[in-house]
Amino acid sequence: MHSFDVLVIGGGHAGVEAACAAARMGARTALVSFDLQAIGAMSCNPAIGGLGKGHLVREVDALDGVIGRAADAGAIHYRMLNRSKGSAVWGPRVQADRVRFKAAVQRIVRTQENLMLVQGEAAALVLKSGVVAGLELADGTILNAPRVILCTGTFLGGVLFRGEERFEGGRIGENAAKRLAQQLRAADLPMARLKTGTPPRLDGRTIDWAALEEQPSDDESWTMSPLTPRRLNPQVFCAITRTTQAGHDAIRANLHRSPLFSGAIGAAGPRYCPSIEDKIHRFGDREGHQVFLEPEGLDTHMVYPNGISTSLPVDVQELIVRTMPGCARVEIVQPGYAVEYDHIDPRALTPDLQVRVIPGLYCAGQINGTTGYEEAAAQGLVAGLEAAAAVLGRAAPALDRANSYIAVMVDDLTLQGVSEPYRMLTSRAEYRLRLRANNAATRLTGLGIAAGCVSEERRSWWERRENLREMFHVKHSQCLHSRDLADAGLPVRRDHGVKPIAEWLRYDGITHDALAPWLGDVAALDPLLAEEMAEDAAYAPYLARQDAELRDLRASEALTLAADFPFAEVPGLSNEMVERLTKAAPGTLAAAGRVAGVTPAALSALLVHARRRLADGQRAA
Repeated sequence: MHSFDVLVIGGGHAGVEAACAAARMGARTALVSFDLQAIGAMSCNPAIGGLGKGHLVREVDALDGVIGRAADAGAIHYRMLNRSKGSAVWGPRVQADRVRFKAAVQRIVRTQENLMLVQGEAAALVLKSGVVAGLELADGTILNAPRVILCTGTFLGGVLFRGEERFEGGRIGENAAKRLAQQLRAADLPMARLKTGTPPRLDGRTIDWAALEEQPSDDESWTMSPLTPRRLNPQVFCAITRTTQAGHDAIRANLHRSPLFSGAIGAAGPRYCPSIEDKIHRFGDREGHQVFLEPEGLDTHMVYPNGISTSLPVDVQELIVRTMPGCARVEIVQPGYAVEYDHIDPRALTPDLQVRVIPGLYCAGQINGTTGYEEAAAQGLVAGLEAAAAVLGRAAPALDRANSYIAVMVDDLTLQGVSEPYRMLTSRAEYRLRLRANNAATRLTGLGIAAGCVSEERRSWWERRENLREMFHVKHSQCLHSRDLADAGLPVRRDHGVKPIAEWLRYDGITHDALAPWLGDVAALDPLLAEEMAEDAAYAPYLARQDAELRDLRASEALTLAADFPFAEVPGLSNEMVERLTKAAPGTLAAAGRVAGVTPAALSALLVHARRRLADGQRAA
């Protein structure tokens, strides 16, 4: 008899976070994978973070997740994207050494208490009266558990395409989860197909690096996780090249050989990371598209050409890459390919990522219609915390759109669904001024400590930081006269009067360093915390306005809607509106307002009807 509290299927980014999160909560957890040596493998771009995605990494890390520390363990190139804009939309990103990243993930997984690793194929869910009771492996072994989390990535019914070639699998050289896909389809879950892809991998020894523009690593000291005290690996440069008209001509001449255009693949791909044949077809007037040549590790010559994902045949891929500057003699080590796979309509999930019609079953990652390691990791974290909390009779961290990008993503998915692979963007968060990548720990680690999902190491780090924060607050409350600042050569008018240091920090040219005569070298104790608190001071007037909006939001969140709320009975709602709301099944009035296509007028009608039902229920009681 093999009994657990939580079973996690899949050892990718979602599965790793789900399993470790459940185990950190204290649940007896098992992680089931085809191949234990493949746990933590980076199937596509060996990079972590970026615009919007970097926020997710920092948030997962703030709740003691794996991805941030593993990214630092493998990082060979750090770059902060979007520096020219406000810090709220900066995107921390690292290029990682594949081998070092995977080794770090496996080290964390293998040393995690309460977590057992099981090698085998997940053949079928064990259901009792429609409720999850465990998992059957392909060899007949039964694993019992009241909570199962599917993190199957692109392996659920996965098919690989390269030109006229077809292979079954979710990643080159690895099997697809066929039996499990058949069972889920037989359960009448709302499922569809999506596609993603990857570019050819190049032999870096055959690239003329001297002919290309270099992109060095940032010469700063920030890391993805605050538990990483310094950068651990030698830093390398990436290089920039471009596609050319000659390469575009080769693509156009062979579009009929691409499964995207031959009709072999009918599923939608990621809008923000299209294949190169898609780019040429949609943007025919462009003379070239930028391509970043990104080394895959310190001990390999493999290079990832970011920007030319493709499913064209190998001979055409060679034509494309050899027309790019610096790549005339380049050799392809592993050709690119596309993968089409099954996903579940995430509107079939509750906000804890549980399948409504199969209690005890949770889904996280690409199975929910998302793309990217970061989105997968964040969903895995949520599913793991929620599943463990349900078994243990505890509460998971209270995440919402006002305190995390993680909740923004889950809310978007479960209310609006997907028509293409979902990617996190900073524009999706209405409260992004308060959801900066550099304040994720401030927003979330306290919640994680309260929920019991944070290690003693992180708790100690957070408590030390909070003590420093209090010291900063005391310093920031000191009042200074504009005369004194002007006399010290700072750019303020002498007649601006007396203000606390926190307010002076809103002025251009007024920094912690500039205020050193009054603050001393306190900022040197924790430069990143000092930067965060200076930004808090700068954004304070805008955050005060958002606080008022949040009070209104939370007031409407208080009006809950039952899971079987009769939207068809609401006067004035169109049939289309009724259908959308019924499918999304929003749990609150505020959530109903975020369902795509729901108008303010419809929301007003819903409010009136919901209050009437509430009043009728109270009278009946």
